[in-house]
Amino acid sequence: MRWSRFFEAYRGQPRLSTLLRELPWSSNLHILTKTKRSDEREFYLRLATRNRWPVREVARQIDGALFERAALARPKLSTALRASHPRAEQEFKDAYLVEFLELPDSHSESDLHRGLVRNLGRFLTELGRDFCFIGSEYPIQVSGKDFALDLLFFNRALNCLVAIELKIDEFKPEYLGKLEFYLEALDRDVRKTHEGPSIGLLLCATKDSEVVEYALSRAMSATLVAEYRTRLPEKRLLEAKLHEFYQRAIEDAGPMTKPRGKGGRKG
Repeated sequence: MRWSRFFEAYRGQPRLSTLLRELPWSSNLHILTKTKRSDEREFYLRLATRNRWPVREVARQIDGALFERAALARPKLSTALRASHPRAEQEFKDAYLVEFLELPDSHSESDLHRGLVRNLGRFLTELGRDFCFIGSEYPIQVSGKDFALDLLFFNRALNCLVAIELKIDEFKPEYLGKLEFYLEALDRDVRKTHEGPSIGLLLCATKDSEVVEYALSRAMSATLVAEYRTRLPEKRLLEAKLHEFYQRAIEDAGPMTKPRGKGGRKG
């Protein structure tokens, strides 16, 4: 039964054959049984092979509705980031799941910071395989004054430093000023000559998309804003929203015009 379903699901899709062979049967089976659409299956196949997810991580990402979240909300990037790193949208998410931290609702910024460092391996998996950890509370000195950047990573795909600042409340435009200051210091004093401009990720508890759009539209540095989520999202709710999204797209496209015969009119 499983083999016949597997055959039906991927029949006529030779471009996926390489991906299927690169994944263990347990991961292939999980993707097949837990997804509903062909584009959803392809999405998880590509990410699982690219990031080398074990089956446990495949299950976690599907349960966390990564496909629905990615389809409904793209990462919020500054214009400067899109210009300096055209592939950045592929390396970042609009929201990061950190349910493995088991944080209480009333957690502090220190709780979040310590939890991420303590569970660094799982956080790196959530970020993506091209992220490499450099340091926590990374020291920066400007004009004899000492500063500490929450988390510093390097992204091999983008060939640049990635600074992450943590906020446990809703995004505020003024948060970008401090992050841009850190990016300037990194580019002047830390970045190597062969590396691209540093990227700043502001990771907040929540954000208003319109406020973020306004704040990033004229940001001079390569920055983005994302949420961290301490609980798995309601997958059914996101599936319903995605269904509505597809329906609106179909309706906006309008009915297909029926081609006329050679005579133009029925005679």
